[in-house]
Amino acid sequence: MKVVVIGGTGLIGSKLVAKLREHGHEAVPASPDTGVNTLTGEGLAEVLQGASVVVDVSNSPSFADDAVMDFFRTSTTNLLKAEAEAGVTHHVALSVVGTDRLQQSGYFRAKKVQEDLIRASGIPFSLVHATQFFEFMKGIADGSTDGDTVRLAPVKIQPMASDDVAAAVGRAAAGAPTGGVVEVAGPEEFRLDEIIGKGLAAKNDPRTVVADKDARYFDAELETTTLLPGPGAQLGEIRFGDWLAAQAK
Repeated sequence: MKVVVIGGTGLIGSKLVAKLREHGHEAVPASPDTGVNTLTGEGLAEVLQGASVVVDVSNSPSFADDAVMDFFRTSTTNLLKAEAEAGVTHHVALSVVGTDRLQQSGYFRAKKVQEDLIRASGIPFSLVHATQFFEFMKGIADGSTDGDTVRLAPVKIQPMASDDVAAAVGRAAAGAPTGGVVEVAGPEEFRLDEIIGKGLAAKNDPRTVVADKDARYFDAELETTTLLPGPGAQLGEIRFGDWLAAQAK
């Protein structure tokens, strides 16, 4: 079947396109790089012709509150309208474990709006909620840095490799619409401050990580289990230590 991957040239999207093609699907990457712009609608009608499934793994280029809200509201509205006109029968979107618990954050408020639009669209859908990616650990550190110190709440997190995220989204795209959320996570649980410290040390990053119970996560306060999936989450296979070792090669 034809599967259009919005954000198909990015970290997750490019891996997803490759996995879908390996399984015999016609996977088409769609992004500004390929002439498709969900913010303006450019190229959407053309790329969606004959598509059975649309997978949205795109992300906002800016995390500023107003910009990220505008991105997800506008792009999702345009995409869903084009899908309805093209007769798409399954919309899959990648979102984040804990989105509903992180509403103090402008980014996660925007993701919630995206999900609400999808639920109200009338198009059969599946939402994949993933925990944070190993690849984004440095981004978390950068957003929590003050001088040479990284302040992070000592809360639990169960991050995962982008390869496992792409595999989970691929399973959702190839399956029937769930009309709900599937949670996916890594195979191991860590403390946020400790895993970030390990990742920085592996890169010889000189910053010091400090556990601070009042530290915020993208402007949101955290409880111990805010970032963890619920029971029944699908677990990836790649362990953090193995992923780190592979990065060093």
